[in-house]
Amino acid sequence: MDQPPALLLHGWLDNAGSFGPLARGLTGRRLWVPDLPGHGRSGHRPAGTWYHFVDYVSDLMALTEALGLTRFDLIGHSMGGAIATLLAAAYPERVRRLVLIEALGPLGRPAEVCAADLRRAVDARLKLEQKQLKVHGDRSAARRARMQANGLSEQAADALIERALMPASGGYIWSSDPRQTLPTPIRGTEEQYLALLAAIRSPTLAIFAEPATPYLSGPDAERRLAALRPAQIERLPGGHHLHLENPAPVAELIREFLAGDDQVP
Repeated sequence: MDQPPALLLHGWLDNAGSFGPLARGLTGRRLWVPDLPGHGRSGHRPAGTWYHFVDYVSDLMALTEALGLTRFDLIGHSMGGAIATLLAAAYPERVRRLVLIEALGPLGRPAEVCAADLRRAVDARLKLEQKQLKVHGDRSAARRARMQANGLSEQAADALIERALMPASGGYIWSSDPRQTLPTPIRGTEEQYLALLAAIRSPTLAIFAEPATPYLSGPDAERRLAALRPAQIERLPGGHHLHLENPAPVAELIREFLAGDDQVP
């Protein structure tokens, strides 16, 4: 395998299984597909901590050091794509080419709402400690729940639940950390994320679903695309998990893009 290695980052409450169908179309290169902390079969963060995007960047840089990846291609879906933008902005010399699937950086918030956001997140966390986890009677019940929550086909849901369930009394529970469902205590502002996108030096491919996901359209999305340019923008029919539901055209775009050199067009 003489092609550069690639690191694939899954979305919120997903796991490495979400890239299974896509990975079969990206043969000929070594792919590293971790379950992010608090997801799939990875461990949860210690008690009393949060899940901040900056922590994921630190986790991933530690992982690349452990794997000996000095320079690599980076592919991220949704939350994984948001994390990928932060990593590519902070470590431009490490990321050869960047692929974003249904992602344009973390969601921003106006500075004036940060106090209210913080209070809401802390209150939700205190309530979560008293909440019991929902138990699904069998795998079929868990599959139906995932299909309904994400608008997925049965086959796509199966790809996710394989690494997402843990046996429990009376059935199964999700293996993801319940703290993943908490509101973010403090988000960056739109101006900060625009600056981070502008700092990315890697050639970038951004793939979006058509019709557009609501938070990936409109004036804010256009400003982010402008900050990210020059980038290759592609739109394919499908939903938010288009790489999982219809992986062949997504894989074709990615293969062609990753075959390019290191130079920004």
